[in-house]
Amino acid sequence: MFTGLIQDIGSCSAIGNYKFKIICSSRRGWGRGGRPPVTKDEHQENNSPPTLILPDLDESSQPRTFSTDIVAQLQLGDSVAVDGICLTVEDLLPNGFIASASPETLRRTTLGEEAKPVNLETSLRAGGKIGGHFVTGHVDGIGCLRELVQTAGSWEITFNPPAEFASLWQQQIAPFIVPKGSIAVNGISLTVADCDAAGTWFKTAVIPHTFQTTNLHYLSPGSLVNIEADILGKYAAKFIQSRLNYAGFGESHSSSAADITEDFLTEHGFL
Repeated sequence: MFTGLIQDIGSCSAIGNYKFKIICSSRRGWGRGGRPPVTKDEHQENNSPPTLILPDLDESSQPRTFSTDIVAQLQLGDSVAVDGICLTVEDLLPNGFIASASPETLRRTTLGEEAKPVNLETSLRAGGKIGGHFVTGHVDGIGCLRELVQTAGSWEITFNPPAEFASLWQQQIAPFIVPKGSIAVNGISLTVADCDAAGTWFKTAVIPHTFQTTNLHYLSPGSLVNIEADILGKYAAKFIQSRLNYAGFGESHSSSAADITEDFLTEHGFL
């Protein structure tokens, strides 16, 4: 279980047989409290995302001082959210770790692409702060950044499904997209600022701190992201459906938002 507050940015690359190498970044230059190193074109006038200089993926070439607080606290078997994907630490490196992914995970996520910057968050500890929302690390599907607009005080980012994942999006993500609701994008806890009634797209307003200290800074229109809908919304939907089934409506009952009135909720024990 995670909270969607990113602790660091690293890189992830496939090393074969469903295994991946995750290299964490330098606390002095990346992640919370700093920004990843970028090329000299960072401040170019067209405001296009700068190019990330990834750390060397060969851990033998990295000094031990390159490890971060994340690496220092990791143990074998720990869970780490990598771009919102819950992965298990199978082997420790001086500046990262090795993890495996199942075919199902590869099918539903962006994992497996070439080396890229990834958001990292260690699992929630008992007594830890829940600053975002409950994020399970079980990604529902892939989304696509449709529009990125810088405003006076935030970045407005709109997401929708890529054509090849539209069906999965409609089944697993769209029903749980609601205005002011929570959603995880690449493991980042974000608030839905706007969306359409069908949930075919949603917009978030990202504050500068979050934009700069996560890999949102490196996305551009067309970039693919991992999406996880709010787990509380999923359980609420499941509970309501079970009560409808118990009341004799059955799963085939066709309902709309207009059917859910205060009298209906009172009659079926919700109020």
